[in-house]
Amino acid sequence: MAHATGKYSKAISDRSGLEFPYNEMVKEWNGSLVHKSEYESKHPQLERQQHKPDGQSLKNARPSRVEPMTVFVGGLSFFENNNSMIPATNNKKPVIATTIGTVTVSTS
Repeated sequence: MAHATGKYSKAISDRSGLEFPYNEMVKEWNGSLVHKSEYESKHPQLERQQHKPDGQSLKNARPSRVEPMTVFVGGLSFFENNNSMIPATNNKKPVIATTIGTVTVSTS
């Protein structure tokens, strides 16, 4: 189908409603026919972008180790230094050392 060249034709802008030469009209991304002086390109934020999802698991993960628990009896006192709650170390050697047995602590 043949179209006319529009050499003397006029067109109405969808944006401003003004009359412009048909040859100077352009189509916007939203389908509006506007003059080239009124043309606005599509804003980049309107384009959908693909983002990779965050990782959910670790490769070759291992459970935490169970470390033996050591309990110190004596040697630290929170009340020797009255200025703060920083534990003060006691450099005195224990007078009595004894062994009772093993203590098992389980978390349930």
